[in-house]
Amino acid sequence: MKALKITHLVLIIITFNCINAQDHPFEVQVKGAGQPILLFPGFTCTADVWEDTVMELAKNYECHVFTFAGFGDVAPIEKPWFPKIKTGVEAYVKEQNLKNPIIVGHSLGGTLGLWLATETEHPFSKIIVVDALPSTGALMMPNFNSEALVYESPWNKQMLAMDNASFAVMAAQRATGMSMNKEKQGQIKDWILQADRETYVYGYTDLLKLDLREDIGKINIPVIILAAAQPYGLEMVKSTYVKQYKKLQNYEIEFAADAAHFIMYDSPIWFQEKLITSLGN
Repeated sequence: MKALKITHLVLIIITFNCINAQDHPFEVQVKGAGQPILLFPGFTCTADVWEDTVMELAKNYECHVFTFAGFGDVAPIEKPWFPKIKTGVEAYVKEQNLKNPIIVGHSLGGTLGLWLATETEHPFSKIIVVDALPSTGALMMPNFNSEALVYESPWNKQMLAMDNASFAVMAAQRATGMSMNKEKQGQIKDWILQADRETYVYGYTDLLKLDLREDIGKINIPVIILAAAQPYGLEMVKSTYVKQYKKLQNYEIEFAADAAHFIMYDSPIWFQEKLITSLGN
């Protein structure tokens, strides 16, 4: 009878954990102890993008490392993808009762951090943005119009219909442009290929539609930006960041002169030093 009770208790715990995993549009790994840090990866990336970073941060902080729905081994969700990710993070922070959490976000993860902090009431104490902008769409499109971006577009239909071989070629090209570290380009490509195709297409539409350039004026906590100077060059990158962040009142920015989009791969020592300094400020 005692053995049956123990078995029943174990089953309850397992079931509870499974329900918790399904309640949110992401999976979270928690490592370390101390002030909580939420680490958001970029588009298509998994928590593994933060592996080296977490090894260092977990010595002094409680790291909550995310993999979003549709990426890695995490099941996809129904669209709209990005708004559901934001709502899920807000719920997670409340449920975990996290006090003064810091956000560290790369690319889409950095944009998500900015979005979360535009809310009137939020629990966050600081945002460290790693090569991310308030409006990716405005960067990509000269005559940017958020309302013109819809799910049922010719481009999206083409991407959904693309055969696997062509998609793999595209993924390799994207990976090459996002990192100067040739050893890491294969990993970036693999993450793109592993992503759920509809999440890749419709989730990216969500990102492009989001324009926070005005709303970031509401952010009332410090923002530290670590930006990559390559492949466009320092002056062009500076100009882009100044224009996109001009409504943000309280921010500092550092430029990684010899890094492309994945700064943590291209300039790992610089990145770790700047990150740790930024967390202590």
